[in-house]
Amino acid sequence: MLNLIGEYECKPDAKGRVLLPSALKKQLATVLDKGFVLKRSVFNKCIELYPIDEWNAVMAKVNTLNRFVKKNNDFIRLFTAGVKLQEVDGSGRILIPKDLKNFAGLQSTIVMSSSVNMIEIWDQETYEETLNNPETDFGQLAEDVMGGLNNPEDVS
Repeated sequence: MLNLIGEYECKPDAKGRVLLPSALKKQLATVLDKGFVLKRSVFNKCIELYPIDEWNAVMAKVNTLNRFVKKNNDFIRLFTAGVKLQEVDGSGRILIPKDLKNFAGLQSTIVMSSSVNMIEIWDQETYEETLNNPETDFGQLAEDVMGGLNNPEDVS
């Protein structure tokens, strides 16, 4: 499992291609040639970029769902809607298709933000608004999500 680190500002070219930052390319060096999956985020107005092995692990979980349960079938359809396979080109760029660019409202500057095993791609302004949302109490969120861990080995 990858544990990606970093936040990078990038500028897409006129064709929607984004040069992967060198620090990110180094972290992805072992998986660059395998390809990636781009998809809409479930909870945010951003795009998620998964290395193919990470995507396959997610899909292995999705594939355990019983497709004869309507809710499961609807989830699978919505979760995989607009999913695109992408490869890094010879210049180290990845193409962001127009439909995904429109979904995330990507403008002139984007942010590639690592999110453990995948990368979120945001419009810079939307990203800053999300991080600085006054309604989000990060301390409380951290306690709610991580506060139940009592084993010292669970966190460093």
